[in-house]
Amino acid sequence: MAAVLLAAVGYHCAATWRWLMGRSRRESQDSNCDSQSRQAAIRISHSLPDLQTEPLKQEYVQEHKDAGKKVLRQTTLPIVPTRHQTFQRQLSHRLDLPSIQFSICSLERADSSIGLIKPELYKNELVRQSSTDSGELEFCGKLHFALKYDQEVEALVVKIFEARDLPIKDVLGSSDPYIKVFLLPDRKKKFQTKVHRKNLNPVFNETFLFSVPYEELRQRYLQFSVYDFDRFSRHDLIGHVVLKGLLESADLTQEIEYTMNILAAPQEKKDLGELMLSLCYLPTAGRLTVTVIKGRNLKAMDINGSSDPYVKICLICQGKRIKKKKTTVKKNTLSPVYNEALVFDLPYENVYDVTLLVKVIDYDMIGPNELIGCTAIGSSLIGIGRDHWLEMLDNSRKPVAQWYPLNKSLPTNIALPSNDQQNAGLSCLNMKRWWKSKARISQLQKDLTDSIQFTK
Repeated sequence: MAAVLLAAVGYHCAATWRWLMGRSRRESQDSNCDSQSRQAAIRISHSLPDLQTEPLKQEYVQEHKDAGKKVLRQTTLPIVPTRHQTFQRQLSHRLDLPSIQFSICSLERADSSIGLIKPELYKNELVRQSSTDSGELEFCGKLHFALKYDQEVEALVVKIFEARDLPIKDVLGSSDPYIKVFLLPDRKKKFQTKVHRKNLNPVFNETFLFSVPYEELRQRYLQFSVYDFDRFSRHDLIGHVVLKGLLESADLTQEIEYTMNILAAPQEKKDLGELMLSLCYLPTAGRLTVTVIKGRNLKAMDINGSSDPYVKICLICQGKRIKKKKTTVKKNTLSPVYNEALVFDLPYENVYDVTLLVKVIDYDMIGPNELIGCTAIGSSLIGIGRDHWLEMLDNSRKPVAQWYPLNKSLPTNIALPSNDQQNAGLSCLNMKRWWKSKARISQLQKDLTDSIQFTK
């Protein structure tokens, strides 16, 4: 019995020993594997650069969440109405350059007088500038006034002293003159003197202030319009005085007196007849409405002592024809009544750049159409056309009517298109050439139609 127990204990001890030896061997193998992996990791860390543990996506998202960085947004230009794009495409492209600061280097010269501009040589020429360079216009008196710029109130001080040798406008051999003062091209403010009854040498002694910064005077110019007051009809324009180069002629910090000739207004010729037009401008919509009301005492162009008149109006801007429209033809009359509205698209920024050319034409079915008379309206003119245009701008959204005497030709200071400039009077020779070319085109179209029908 004792031997059996001893054998069992010995077997149990041997099994236990084998289990312990196997466990020790497995632990040694696991330790060797860990040491080898550490060595491989050490070798990789010495051979490769440091890698970021965080993914790139998280860094990208964090970059957009940074409040200090601004995200650029797309900016667009203001929308231009489609009907104004046609007007702008007709004009030449303008290059608007930003204000660039230049630095001037002082260079040594042997003779400092060479290449220098002497203002005293041009002073008299600047003072004598008028609203036109044509020598055909006459003078009708003189105007004595003074200018000074007040730095304290930032205003241009205009003093009108007197006018001399004005022409006679009334039947009684005198005039009732008064003067309107404008600081152009901006007409937001104007002044007017008192009316002096029956006086050809009125003494005004009135002072007016135009609130304007000193630097803006380089683009401004003064206009004095002398009128004859009439109680029962429209006032007669005597003449204009226009003074340009306000800062170039002299230093306005001191009061400077001027005595300038009054440029006479063009004489009205009623032998060709008159035409009544009404102007109305909508600044917000950029729309100009020209209403042709009626005509009177038109010149007879036909053999039977009558005419078939119609009115053609062209919108001119910077010497280019933008748009042209015409009324219906009124048969056998010298005093036609139209009451037709012609609408033009005109942006507000171009109201001082355009001119309306108005032509009254006699329609002829057989021969070429003949010009009865013409006139012009715009801010660049002198006389009724300028006053009517500026009055329209002062009374926006309201129709302003005016009678226009018709002339044989257009004013010389208008920048006409090439074809109008070569022949403003609608020469019969050119009209015959045009008529022949039109007849030739009609004949070609007819021959083409006949050939197509024959082919079919």
